[in-house]
Amino acid sequence: MSVESPAVDAQDLLEEVRTTSLPDQVAELADEYERVCGERDRFLWQWIYSLFPEFTLSSVHPDHADHVRTQKTILTMYVTILDDIVENDGDRDTFEEARRLVQDPSAVDPSRAAVSEEYFSFIERVWREFEGGLTDAPRVEEFYDVFTYDMRQTLNAMDYSAVVNENPRIANLSGAETYGAHNMVMFPYAAVDLMYSPEFELADYGTVRDLIWDLQEMARIGNWLTTWEREVREGDYTAGIVVLALQEGFVTPEELENPDGKAELIDKIKAEQFEARFRDRWADIYQSVRDREFDTDSVDLNALVEGMETVFQYHEASRGHK
Repeated sequence: MSVESPAVDAQDLLEEVRTTSLPDQVAELADEYERVCGERDRFLWQWIYSLFPEFTLSSVHPDHADHVRTQKTILTMYVTILDDIVENDGDRDTFEEARRLVQDPSAVDPSRAAVSEEYFSFIERVWREFEGGLTDAPRVEEFYDVFTYDMRQTLNAMDYSAVVNENPRIANLSGAETYGAHNMVMFPYAAVDLMYSPEFELADYGTVRDLIWDLQEMARIGNWLTTWEREVREGDYTAGIVVLALQEGFVTPEELENPDGKAELIDKIKAEQFEARFRDRWADIYQSVRDREFDTDSVDLNALVEGMETVFQYHEASRGHK
């Protein structure tokens, strides 16, 4: 089965993203990010902010919808900063300190970070603005422990990627799929949604989480397909397309580690059908979840599934832009 071509024109989607107005809180953080960090274009924050309505749980109360969208955009910024620190920069000291903001906030010591005081202070600000934004959540007490567990899995996915980049000979597709999918933050996003879902029934919780396992793999594939070339140029070899090429012996660890052969390596991988195999995998999962019958009363999971097609279209349109 193949993924059908998006019905929406890619240029139209790109223009929609570029003209998206970020809420003041996110825009202010984006301004500071550009001044202090500057690795990512504002397009990324506009892209994810544009998309959130497509894969937000229908159980979120309309009165909270805008705030939830803002919260998850800020959370995305925190995750992206840490991901770039450990995967692109290989800065484990800063990563370990920044992850403590989630795992053990009382033990955070900025002096142990390798970045400037201003840089680490910004990371702290992003996380604290996100946490502070949860104070009005009607069900924060019910879902916060699950949220922090899911965030630890996201952080562990980054750690795994760093280990693979340092030891490319351990790269394998099972590891990339098992660990790497958590980097899509789908479980933490859902937990935030549920904190603002007053009518959500706990009896539906297991079904929601079961579905998210499939949806986050779909999100991971969409991300891999459209970012792997940039990641190779940055020295990150953990995308499934690259891992599969390595696992099947089409490329070697020595080729990955050669700083002067990036363009040739990318062309070599593109010449094969590795991308097509992941597109087919995405389509198979999508058909499977579309065919599934959900017995949830308090959330529309069919709408969530349908939203993933739009997410994929946005991934395709944004290739080379994020």
